[in-house]
Amino acid sequence: MTAEELADKLEKYARFFRRKVKDTDGRERPMWRTRWTDPKGGYGDTPHPPLLLVFNRIGERNPNLTVPRLQELTRHLWQGERLPGGHHIYDRKIPIIAVGLNQLRQHGPAGEVFARLGRSGPQTLLEAIGNPRLEAAEAREAEEAKARAAAYQADLGYLNSEEALIALEEEGLEACEVCRRRWIYGGDLAAASASRGGVARTCRACMGPGP
Repeated sequence: MTAEELADKLEKYARFFRRKVKDTDGRERPMWRTRWTDPKGGYGDTPHPPLLLVFNRIGERNPNLTVPRLQELTRHLWQGERLPGGHHIYDRKIPIIAVGLNQLRQHGPAGEVFARLGRSGPQTLLEAIGNPRLEAAEAREAEEAKARAAAYQADLGYLNSEEALIALEEEGLEACEVCRRRWIYGGDLAAASASRGGVARTCRACMGPGP
């Protein structure tokens, strides 16, 4: 097949993926999802099922020329949206992967011989049909959130320690007896105490409006 013939066939796949029917629960869904399992992607990243093109070089046709041409003809079908982190999401796009039959025979299905349109360099099949950069970005965000939570808990632990109270007193500050997180300057403490009959020792945020 020529690149143009392959592009025409891929357009038919795209129309099929867009076709919707009512499922058994009465809700309208893409027809293909009523017949095949739907791998769950991340938020905003639910691509269509991938398509694998296996090229067998016979005669004058050269896959090395066909694939670049096919990539340009079908860009609107596979091109994802680039996000600030440098990764892409491929919501409702078709992952199109190409591989040569000779390479597949030589390296097997687990080899780095699969070229996904729009990406540079060969990958393993799982990498080609997946989104490794998005997974790496989500993993980094999770680690950063975990680190922030740990730092927050460490700060709370310090603010509730005797060491923190001594440091506050040396600076002329006192910790709020309610939240233990806000410092109270001497003037604020006197005003708070006076407004509560000389009993309350809270910061303005925890004290609330006066009588």
